[in-house]
Amino acid sequence: MAKRHNEHMSISDALKEFIETNKLEKGLDKVNIAKAWENLMGNGVNNYTTSIKLERDTLYVQLSSSVLREELSYGKQKIINMLNEEVGKEIIKKLVLR
Repeated sequence: MAKRHNEHMSISDALKEFIETNKLEKGLDKVNIAKAWENLMGNGVNNYTTSIKLERDTLYVQLSSSVLREELSYGKQKIINMLNEEVGKEIIKKLVLR
Protein backbone atom coordinates (compact mmCIF):
# COMPACT_ATOMS: atom_id res chain seq x y z
CA MET A 1 0.00 0.00 0.00
CA ALA A 2 1.29 3.44 -0.89
CA LYS A 3 2.15 5.78 1.92
CA ARG A 4 -0.20 8.61 2.63
CA HIS A 5 0.90 12.18 1.96
CA ASN A 6 -0.20 14.89 4.36
CA GLU A 7 0.37 17.76 1.92
CA HIS A 8 -2.03 18.45 -0.93
CA MET A 9 -1.15 16.98 -4.29
CA SER A 10 -2.60 17.75 -7.70
CA ILE A 11 -4.41 14.97 -9.54
CA SER A 12 -1.85 14.96 -12.37
CA ASP A 13 1.00 14.51 -9.89
CA ALA A 14 -0.89 11.74 -8.10
CA LEU A 15 -1.52 9.93 -11.40
CA LYS A 16 2.12 10.26 -12.45
CA GLU A 17 3.24 8.84 -9.11
CA PHE A 18 0.72 5.98 -9.40
CA ILE A 19 1.92 5.13 -12.91
CA GLU A 20 5.57 5.18 -11.85
CA THR A 21 5.12 3.10 -8.70
CA ASN A 22 3.03 0.46 -10.50
CA LYS A 23 5.28 0.41 -13.61
CA LEU A 24 2.45 1.10 -16.05
CA GLU A 25 4.42 3.33 -18.44
CA LYS A 26 5.12 0.66 -21.06
CA GLY A 27 1.47 -0.35 -21.28
CA LEU A 28 0.37 3.26 -21.60
CA ASP A 29 3.01 3.83 -24.31
CA LYS A 30 1.50 0.96 -26.33
CA VAL A 31 -1.97 2.47 -26.08
CA ASN A 32 -0.72 5.98 -26.87
CA ILE A 33 1.20 4.81 -29.94
CA ALA A 34 -1.86 2.96 -31.28
CA LYS A 35 -3.99 6.09 -30.81
CA ALA A 36 -1.31 8.27 -32.42
CA TRP A 37 -1.20 5.93 -35.46
CA GLU A 38 -4.99 6.21 -35.85
CA ASN A 39 -4.92 10.00 -35.53
CA LEU A 40 -1.97 10.65 -37.85
CA MET A 41 -2.65 8.12 -40.59
CA GLY A 42 -6.34 8.84 -41.11
CA ASN A 43 -9.13 6.59 -42.39
CA GLY A 44 -7.40 5.62 -45.64
CA VAL A 45 -4.50 3.87 -43.90
CA ASN A 46 -6.52 2.73 -40.86
CA ASN A 47 -8.88 0.75 -43.09
CA TYR A 48 -5.92 -1.40 -44.20
CA THR A 49 -4.22 -1.62 -40.79
CA THR A 50 -4.92 -5.00 -39.19
CA SER A 51 -2.67 -4.82 -36.10
CA ILE A 52 -0.25 -2.50 -34.32
CA LYS A 53 2.23 -3.92 -31.82
CA LEU A 54 4.99 -2.13 -29.90
CA GLU A 55 7.86 -4.27 -28.65
CA ARG A 56 10.70 -2.45 -26.92
CA ASP A 57 11.58 0.37 -29.35
CA THR A 58 10.18 -1.25 -32.52
CA LEU A 59 6.67 -0.69 -33.87
CA TYR A 60 5.21 -3.56 -35.91
CA VAL A 61 2.33 -2.59 -38.17
CA GLN A 62 0.43 -5.23 -40.12
CA LEU A 63 -1.23 -3.98 -43.30
CA SER A 64 -3.62 -5.85 -45.57
CA SER A 65 -2.50 -3.95 -48.70
CA SER A 66 0.91 -4.63 -50.21
CA VAL A 67 0.69 -1.47 -52.30
CA LEU A 68 0.09 0.68 -49.22
CA ARG A 69 2.90 -1.11 -47.37
CA GLU A 70 5.29 -0.24 -50.21
CA GLU A 71 4.16 3.40 -50.25
CA LEU A 72 4.56 3.79 -46.49
CA SER A 73 8.00 2.16 -46.54
CA TYR A 74 9.36 5.17 -48.43
CA GLY A 75 8.57 7.48 -45.51
CA LYS A 76 9.41 5.29 -42.51
CA GLN A 77 11.61 7.85 -40.76
CA LYS A 78 9.06 10.60 -41.21
CA ILE A 79 6.34 8.34 -39.75
CA ILE A 80 8.58 7.49 -36.78
CA ASN A 81 9.27 11.17 -36.14
CA MET A 82 5.58 12.09 -36.40
CA LEU A 83 4.50 9.33 -33.99
CA ASN A 84 7.19 10.21 -31.44
CA GLU A 85 6.23 13.88 -31.64
CA GLU A 86 2.54 13.05 -31.20
CA VAL A 87 3.26 11.02 -28.04
CA GLY A 88 5.72 13.59 -26.71
CA LYS A 89 8.72 11.31 -26.18
CA GLU A 90 11.00 9.09 -28.22
CA ILE A 91 9.46 5.64 -27.96
CA ILE A 92 9.89 4.29 -31.49
CA LYS A 93 13.29 3.89 -33.13
CA LYS A 94 12.36 1.34 -35.79
CA LEU A 95 9.22 0.73 -37.86
CA VAL A 96 8.47 -2.66 -39.41
CA LEU A 97 5.65 -2.83 -41.93
CA ARG A 98 4.25 -6.30 -42.54
